[in-house]
Amino acid sequence: MRYLNKNIEEIHELLKSKKIKPIDLVNEAFENIEKNKDLNAYITLNKEEAIKTAKELEEKPVDNILFGLPIAVKDNIVTNGLRTTCASHILENFTPIYDATIVEKIKAKNMIIIGKTNMDEFAMGSSSRTSYFGAPKNPWNKEKICGGSSGGSAATIAARDVLFAFGSDTGGSIRQPASYTGIVGMKPTYGRISRYGLVAFASSLDQIGPMTKNVYENAVLMNAICGHDDKDLTSANLEDEDFTRMIGEDVTGMKIAVPNYLMSDIVSDEIKNKIKETIKMLQDKGVIVDYVDVKYIENAMTLYQIIAMGEASSNLARFDGIRYGYSEENPKNIEDLYLETRGKGFGDEVKRRIMVGSYLLSGENAKIYYDKALSIRDDMRKEFKRVFNDYDLIIAPTTVTTAYDLTDPMDDPRKSFMDDILVIPVNMAGLPGLNIPVGFSDTHMPIGMQIIGNSFEEAKMYKLASFIEKELNLDLDPNGGRE
Repeated sequence: MRYLNKNIEEIHELLKSKKIKPIDLVNEAFENIEKNKDLNAYITLNKEEAIKTAKELEEKPVDNILFGLPIAVKDNIVTNGLRTTCASHILENFTPIYDATIVEKIKAKNMIIIGKTNMDEFAMGSSSRTSYFGAPKNPWNKEKICGGSSGGSAATIAARDVLFAFGSDTGGSIRQPASYTGIVGMKPTYGRISRYGLVAFASSLDQIGPMTKNVYENAVLMNAICGHDDKDLTSANLEDEDFTRMIGEDVTGMKIAVPNYLMSDIVSDEIKNKIKETIKMLQDKGVIVDYVDVKYIENAMTLYQIIAMGEASSNLARFDGIRYGYSEENPKNIEDLYLETRGKGFGDEVKRRIMVGSYLLSGENAKIYYDKALSIRDDMRKEFKRVFNDYDLIIAPTTVTTAYDLTDPMDDPRKSFMDDILVIPVNMAGLPGLNIPVGFSDTHMPIGMQIIGNSFEEAKMYKLASFIEKELNLDLDPNGGRE
């Protein structure tokens, strides 16, 4: 009997009535992962501890809808006693001694961590091919990428190994792989979820978020992980809210904006056509949709390169072979220790970003590039706010193409950023963005649409997303039937 194909309400009732136990779900998750091991979605499995936890939960009352459910955690989120590598050689043997705040929160809900998912090294990339442990594969076509940097989380959800996974999104790293693999991925408002315990890439952009097979389950996991955290100074101090509260409400009269640049010639025709079909469906249901100009978003990728690489060079300075992680065994002196450790420990993409970022922050360059980029980013944020004065939400394609081949060349460093050109503006403005599947290409690869909301209006995004999901009624299981 397969239980993880059911929705969480059904599973919850089975657990409450004692018809199944948490160990049944854990065993099924590991059977699924073993069956799909060629996807390379995981770096480290947590089998022994997960089984132990599941058996302990048999003695506890089923007190919440997430009780006993398996979850996968991206491998840049620290987990006490469970290896956390950031998909890098330099942290290949690093075992943290504390939990990230969101890990504490899911453990408080008695969720069970199944393992740590594969990703781009230090979240730097858009295809998960920079991973020291090899690239994960797309369940819809194993010769295709599953996106990045949260590629392993996307793959394991799409393959139906588990119901829930965490990703992180610095420049589209939840939404882009979610689009490539036909799942729901939410990048919340910056500050909505604590970043304490997330290994930093670009601190002013990073945000953790949930990845699930459907909208409702995404909102339920959001409920569990939000909240102010004194250990994260950027954490917003807001009252708790139920992100499922608007799901099922009528969307008639909602006003939606579509940025012209995000529907321009940079996007493939098949994706634009699928978005237009979705727009037509919404209009037929009484939603008002207008095409608008949003200033500065065509500069978002350049701003991202400056800000993200600058902050990365600063954040990754801590990995020096002294306190933890890989260390060169026989250095000639301290300088040689640094050079050899970092030279051998980091992959090419990470080293390139560190070097460019160090240049951008050196001397007068900090004012010429970084400070200027921050100023324009603030202008972009204000421009988005102007749009939200007149519109409830913004919609646009998530990616410019569907998932491409794993064997495509990686010799053009600009391509990594171009893959994220449609999703980066959301991070620049600190806004929430959600990927929702809206159909398939001619080769039956998933196509995603992103819904962008005003700050801290994720519930309104779930309202529209759940309506679209219900209307389209897509078959999004790569293991089962087709559309």
